[in-house]
Amino acid sequence: MNVDELLLPLALILVVAKLFSILGKKLGLPQVVGMIVAGILLGCIRYIPGQSVFTSSAMEGLSFLAKIGVILIMFSAGLDTDLKQFKKIGVPSVVITLLGVAFPLLFGFLAAGGMLYGGFSSLSQSDLISCLFYGTILAATSVSITVAALKELGKLNTKVGMSIIAAAIIDDVIGIVLLSLFISIDATGGAGDIGRSVGMMIAFFAAAVAVGFVIRFAVKRISERYPHTRRIPILSFAVCFFYAYAAEKWFGVADITGAYVAGLMLSGLHETEYVDRKIEISNYMIFAPVFFANIGITSNFESISAQMAGFGIVFVLAGMAGKVIGCGGGALMCGYGLKDSMRVGIGMMVRAEVVLVCAQRGVDSGLVDAAIMPFVLILIIATTLLTPLLLKLSYRKELPPPTLPPVYVRQPRGV
Repeated sequence: MNVDELLLPLALILVVAKLFSILGKKLGLPQVVGMIVAGILLGCIRYIPGQSVFTSSAMEGLSFLAKIGVILIMFSAGLDTDLKQFKKIGVPSVVITLLGVAFPLLFGFLAAGGMLYGGFSSLSQSDLISCLFYGTILAATSVSITVAALKELGKLNTKVGMSIIAAAIIDDVIGIVLLSLFISIDATGGAGDIGRSVGMMIAFFAAAVAVGFVIRFAVKRISERYPHTRRIPILSFAVCFFYAYAAEKWFGVADITGAYVAGLMLSGLHETEYVDRKIEISNYMIFAPVFFANIGITSNFESISAQMAGFGIVFVLAGMAGKVIGCGGGALMCGYGLKDSMRVGIGMMVRAEVVLVCAQRGVDSGLVDAAIMPFVLILIIATTLLTPLLLKLSYRKELPPPTLPPVYVRQPRGV
């Protein structure tokens, strides 16, 4: 690959993705949505006869940068996971999470098996794993929009707000484990190798934790002696890439799982926030925009058949209903009121970058059809817009009335 071929596409992606991410933010959408839309628009260049911007060599280079971007996104997600919250998580949050994963997984599995594979009686082992992976994509959640909405309403520190935050932590961990498990099973030859895949995953987590404690201790000592120095983020980058490599090459576990676990092992330290800030600056300068824009650029809308279009619509609805029914039902089972249960379900409905990572990993592994990506984007946009609106409507009778500004009456002169 000629590096010069990569420079112009990279320049276009960085500028256009940033402009659209700003526009998305102004419209109340996640910035990643703007980046993907930018990628879709830039992807139109590929249809111009004789174009020399997005050549095959350039696309190969962008793909490499995108893979680094997704690894750093998952590493940052691990850093943001507050392990101390696990001590505070009660039975309700666990129940909410488990049902909130089970129902979307089930709905996605049923939709894929019934609409894409023509029923379950003739499913091969590979098809079965693919159906499960469609459900796994829907199991992911991202409550940043929910947290912002509840904070604006003054309801973040309520029972509903705390339950959503706690459940989201477990949800991320379960989603990453499921993703790695199904990819590992598919790579080792089907469902017959489940035992080996589970064993390798357990071995990875055991090794990752054991090594992680040593790394965590070393980083802690370095940060105490040299606080806020660049050597700490540099070492963290190295840990991230090492874990990602070891997970994929040595244990057959997805590289993004290794990156996420690396983030978990370095979370909660005194310098974690500083490291996370440096990671995000580095990632969102180049790698993350390339990842999200590349999804748009490589999206092939011509390959969306009538069957896939019908499935895509059901897929989006299943993703929304799965969280509302699963998480809301879990809250109801744990003694929450009907309104609060509904709020928990709505709050857990939002999807963002994690669902994109899961879907793209499925596409890269050949487990899901690339034509599902536009519908994943629709799911993100729909839940991002609906969740704050529905939460606000559910609290409309409990919010204090808006205060009117004082009216000043101008006194005539001489009075």
